[in-house]
Amino acid sequence: MTDAIEFADVHVRFGEREVLRGITASLPERRIGVVGANGSGKSTLARLINGLALPTSGSVNVLGLDTRRDAAKIRRGVGFVFTDPDAQIVMPTVAEDVAFSLRRKGLPREEVDRRVGETLARYGLAGHADHPAHHLSGGQKQLLALCSVMVLEPRIIVMDEPTTLLDLRHSRQVGALLRDLPQQVLVVTHDLPLLEDFDRVLVIDDGRVVADGTPREAIGHYRKLMA
Repeated sequence: MTDAIEFADVHVRFGEREVLRGITASLPERRIGVVGANGSGKSTLARLINGLALPTSGSVNVLGLDTRRDAAKIRRGVGFVFTDPDAQIVMPTVAEDVAFSLRRKGLPREEVDRRVGETLARYGLAGHADHPAHHLSGGQKQLLALCSVMVLEPRIIVMDEPTTLLDLRHSRQVGALLRDLPQQVLVVTHDLPLLEDFDRVLVIDDGRVVADGTPREAIGHYRKLMA
């Protein structure tokens, strides 16, 4: 299966409002950023990738599968990290929350414990395994949300505003983690410095892609647009 994310003349309407208009793009790069003003349609575009939203017309293909027909299969290969990590934390403790992601895998308890322990250690949360999840700091909660996705070993990770609720130190920590992830990553963000070393950046305005290129080119266009 291809790792490219493919949009083919995608339109999305919610009632009378057209949120995305004629999006066509092939996205094979490893790290892709999406920027745009509030209400431009960028979060809807992100949700199309794992079938959380579906096109009104046109098609979205991910991992060689059509999101209309194969959303469940796609979601097994595409992890989604939301803006507010509290929306993803569902279990009392940190380790239990990560283990909850594996509930449908049918794995032996020893294998679950091994995966959870390795994932928490990789992202600096091993010392918090038994801590109440909702008592973590904002940065730690965002790391926990990422752990709960990464333990499933997805091929693609989509992140919607992952640094919005974070201070500068934790924002930089998330940026460093993104540089090291082996998976394809698509990040929707207002945090422009986060995208400076990405492979490609798309600018969305009024539901359309109005710029698409290197971070320098695309972010430069976005700054002019916002001015």
